[in-house]
Amino acid sequence: MPGTKLSIKKYVAVIAILLVLVMTVLDVTLVNVALPVMASSLGVSDSNVVWVVTIYQLVITMLLLPVSSYGDLHSYKRSFLVGVAIFIVASALCAAAGNFTMILVARAIQGVGAACVMGVNIALTRMIYPREILGRGLALNAMVIAVATASGPTLAGLILSAASWHWLFLINVPFGIMAFVIGYKLLPNNREKEHKERFDRRGAVENAITFGLIFYALGNFARKGDVATSVILLAVGLGTGYFYIRRQTRKTEPMFPVDLFRIKLYTLSICTSVCSFFAQNLAMISLPFLFLSGMGYSEITTGLLMTPWPLATMIVSPIAARFVEKHNPGKTAAAGMAFYGAGLILLLMLPHGAGEWDVAWRMVICGIGFGMFQTPNNIVMVGATPPHRTGGAGGMQGTARLTGQTLGATAVTLIFALIPSNVSAVHICLLTALAFAVLAGVFSLSRKVVPITK
Repeated sequence: MPGTKLSIKKYVAVIAILLVLVMTVLDVTLVNVALPVMASSLGVSDSNVVWVVTIYQLVITMLLLPVSSYGDLHSYKRSFLVGVAIFIVASALCAAAGNFTMILVARAIQGVGAACVMGVNIALTRMIYPREILGRGLALNAMVIAVATASGPTLAGLILSAASWHWLFLINVPFGIMAFVIGYKLLPNNREKEHKERFDRRGAVENAITFGLIFYALGNFARKGDVATSVILLAVGLGTGYFYIRRQTRKTEPMFPVDLFRIKLYTLSICTSVCSFFAQNLAMISLPFLFLSGMGYSEITTGLLMTPWPLATMIVSPIAARFVEKHNPGKTAAAGMAFYGAGLILLLMLPHGAGEWDVAWRMVICGIGFGMFQTPNNIVMVGATPPHRTGGAGGMQGTARLTGQTLGATAVTLIFALIPSNVSAVHICLLTALAFAVLAGVFSLSRKVVPITK
């Protein structure tokens, strides 16, 4: 309904979700910038300090589905509050870390907290927003993520210019406390179920082993680690995954949502998500090499040239959310991928000696395309699932995003290892990204979706 609005209490409840979203996203972008400083301070190599980021993302990937399953069975609110509390404590531990081992342990704990809130974020958003304006809630989430991504490097630079890297983590504490208090008072509880399944502890362990070993092995390949070890870990991860998923097919509300994959619309949305984030990461990781090595821009200019993309996504996401309230979200998402593909083609056609403006407007087109795609795709995915399985749907969506991003990062590493010229390698990355953007568009177009208000 056009006039549908949220109550004041629900608006305030949304703030809790957005605060935690900002913290979890900033904790990646801030730390990325600070890695060289942390390596020097902690006395470790540049290759080892990357684990400060890797272990955080690895733990999130391992726990997203178990946390989502717990939320479906028991309480999204409880999972959220526990996650925020863990994140606050872990942030304080990160700020107090005096050696590399302590920061790694603290970051792993932080990953547990982040997984708890990320796994139920979409479910809580669905409970707060009426169906008619759910897209606006999902768009607001996407916009906040884009703002945090775009502002992270600048904010990190400001903090590091005035204080030590420890403050990058300490700033989480007051915002985390604020989110906890608001969430405790105002976030809604799940509807009571007549028959509750027991939480699948064995499934949680199998899920962690499956995703942990597969993603660790892929990362080890990318870092040019021991090939034999990587192959063994990958084989064990895939083998565990086979028995894990086979066992999940016998459950009413499985942790790995095989029941949801029987819904064609949901399955196509997940495939679309994996392909799109694969295409996104291929471009986002490789383009700085083109700007630095191929075009001779400085590090500062390169950072500025990467900013128009998330800014455009931030602006377009809420517009796309309102648009799909009356228009087909599947076709809108496909159009977004078409825009994104056009942006990649234009970047491939950059003339020699192109100026900053020539690059910036092409990055804007990529950002517009992703803004048109992301929220409509999430709307289709959430709308295709029953309300009591929103946690599992959201957890799988997060897992799909991380899967696409990890595979994209691995593909960039392999392409750069095979192609001696950085410029040529970037072009191969962009062409591959274009192919997967087209594939995502095809998946999106094949979905039979109607506008939310119909």
